[in-house]
Amino acid sequence: METLYHQTNNTVKEIEQCFQRLGQIGPQEALDVENAIQVKITQANSNCDRLDVLLFKVPPSQRQSSKLRIDQLKYDLRHLQTSLQHARDRRQRRQEEINEREQLLNHRFAANSNAPAETCLQLDYELQHHTQMGNAHRGVDDMIASGSGILESLISQRMTLGGAHKRIQAIGSTLGLSNHTMKLIERRLVEDRRIFLGGMVVTLLIIGLIIYYFIVL
Repeated sequence: METLYHQTNNTVKEIEQCFQRLGQIGPQEALDVENAIQVKITQANSNCDRLDVLLFKVPPSQRQSSKLRIDQLKYDLRHLQTSLQHARDRRQRRQEEINEREQLLNHRFAANSNAPAETCLQLDYELQHHTQMGNAHRGVDDMIASGSGILESLISQRMTLGGAHKRIQAIGSTLGLSNHTMKLIERRLVEDRRIFLGGMVVTLLIIGLIIYYFIVL
């Protein structure tokens, strides 16, 4: 089980390194890297399923700590899968903008002998306006995608904390932890929950302000 765990953990680190390359390469190379990342994520998820089965063969005294490590791997993989989807969406939007710009530049206009200069100026203005609007929409989409990723991470962390709380109570009853120690742990979980709710409110406010600024104004 330890060998499979370390192998999966190394795969997660390799995926994180692949994400660092995405911002430094072209669209075609990015597509190949995204496919490689998806293959690694699928393999790592399969390993986690095998680890869940092998967990029952671990001695009871070590089972809780092993369960926590496997849950952490699953959380990391869910976060990486979400990040991969956001990266794919951003690449597709950039490709669509490039295609639209090329179509606009390659469009054939009929000759206008009366006011050729005005036609050129109007085309330049429309192209500039289109580019600015595309940049603004892309910025808003990136902010929304980032905010969604943060909210998903916070929700996943809350679920992880809830499961950890139950496991800590079970471990505490097994090891005979004092009531004072258990109260300290519960107080920390309450504080983490408040931070989680505060983070959600602040994130939603920031997203709302960004949408209002770029779209309403």
